[in-house]
Amino acid sequence: MSQKYILVTGCAGFIGSNFVPYFLDQYQEYHLINLDLLTYAGNVENLSEVADEPRYTFVEGDICDRTLVESLFEKYSIQGVIHFAAESHVDNSIKNPGVFIETNVNGTFTLLDVAYKTWMGKPFVLKEGYEECRFHHISTDEVYGTLGATGLFTESTSYAPNSPYSASKAGSDMIVRAYHHTYGMNTVITNCSNNYGPKQHDEKLIPTIIRKALSNQPIPIYGDGQNIRDWLYVLDHCKGIDLVFHEGNRGETYNIGGRNERDNLYIAHKICEILDTLKPKATSYKEQISFVEDRAGHDRRYAIDATKIETKLGWEAEENFESGILKTIQWYLKKYTVEV
Repeated sequence: MSQKYILVTGCAGFIGSNFVPYFLDQYQEYHLINLDLLTYAGNVENLSEVADEPRYTFVEGDICDRTLVESLFEKYSIQGVIHFAAESHVDNSIKNPGVFIETNVNGTFTLLDVAYKTWMGKPFVLKEGYEECRFHHISTDEVYGTLGATGLFTESTSYAPNSPYSASKAGSDMIVRAYHHTYGMNTVITNCSNNYGPKQHDEKLIPTIIRKALSNQPIPIYGDGQNIRDWLYVLDHCKGIDLVFHEGNRGETYNIGGRNERDNLYIAHKICEILDTLKPKATSYKEQISFVEDRAGHDRRYAIDATKIETKLGWEAEENFESGILKTIQWYLKKYTVEV
């Protein structure tokens, strides 16, 4: 069986490092080339289980480095791109928005433009041997802005990003859309809700709650803790990406959400309750919960309507929040216990 080379980006990070082992296990015909800059959010240890896999190649480098990207397309005759790489922490985007524009907008443009020039002779004309090539862009529900107490984001919801992070992702989505409509590139976009699960960076909400609880420090909750997110277990997201990459319609967007709306205070309480059972101490971990000044421009509620991917492609989330968070806590207990 001949190998088909797929360029994946940013897969030393959270979602990508869950996707790579899953994808390699599902498909023997693919060889994944992982291009990752290894910023603070990327860690090659996240991919230790595939380090010796002959169908996996790691390349340290920047998606904005056009010469490098072109060399990878040429060397491996890249037949597809699954683009995870992004600066994604909202707090960091408020402090330093420039790097978000550079990576998320310019980096996405570089990947798209190199793919276009490699796969296509001119607009709407594919080169021989590149007829089935696809560019899959991973995005976020935050591009849609914020919701009131009711309603859901659909694929037709108008974009209304409120942070430098979400604005940069909205910009990258629009560039992908433009390359489909202007040049006829085979693109798909997936916009996901908040992911959680193994290998997430320590700075994110759920790992922070677990880490602070176990180290007997205050567990910080922004504002009144009533900000609501739709939570998606990372492996469910990976399965959705797989489906859209293989079966999604050209030029389409698919929202992937877990239908698990929870507010931040509920999440903190649920994690503390589970820790009280799994690793009990003299007092409940709930006593460590503390409220801190709210984040600037903190969106109140996100929630995704996943009807399109459910009905058109047959995807559904296998984990609800309560089953997924238990698996997540068990994973972090092992990690943080070793670190302590």
